Amino acid sequence: MSELIVMLTHNDLTVGNAEEVFDQCRNSKAKYWGFKEAPLPLENMKRLYRNMKDHGKKTALEVVAYTPEEGLAGAQMAAECGCDILMGTCYTKEIMDFCAAHQIQYMPFVGIINGRPSVLSGSIESMIAEGQRYAEAGAFGIDLLGYRYIHNPDELIERLVKRLSAPVCVAGSIASYQQLDTIKAINPWAITIGSAFFENAFGNDMADQIDCVCDYLAK
Repeated sequence: MSELIVMLTHNDLTVGNAEEVFDQCRNSKAKYWGFKEAPLPLENMKRLYRNMKDHGKKTALEVVAYTPEEGLAGAQMAAECGCDILMGTCYTKEIMDFCAAHQIQYMPFVGIINGRPSVLSGSIESMIAEGQRYAEAGAFGIDLLGYRYIHNPDELIERLVKRLSAPVCVAGSIASYQQLDTIKAINPWAITIGSAFFENAFGNDMADQIDCVCDYLAK
């Protein structure tokens, strides 16, 4: 069964009331929670991550950054916040080494990524090769922007999950039960949902939506 990582984000940015939303939903069934590196001030981020940890959650920071310098700054932010997982960034050995030294599970992007919200391009075979290299170099897994892919998202997700032994998180733009059916058939390690919850794609109450998705994935 795929894990759900609840992202307190909309359009690839952390929502301003993320702390309030978490407090309202902290007793929901999702074990994994996270948000983006912008625009919350660092002290607010640290406080929110502490709150998540205090309630037994695993935590993730997803960094939408495409340069080595921005990626390393994101990794340093994840360490300051005590995050369990760093998602995103374009892979570098420096980020990998930093995450290893700070006991952070690193899940870099694969493919050619542009913009914010991010758009993914590139060949499926090249992304599989990237993922294999990163896993061999010590990355915990891969952050795959599957439904942001400009060609065939389902084919990309299925082939990458099938070919990689490392965990794959399908991140971004999951907003329907039809997509969840595809996810259940392919069974990646995890998915993220953020914007869809804030747009009420799975119901009208945030906590109820989270539980509905968790229950649906578990069927």
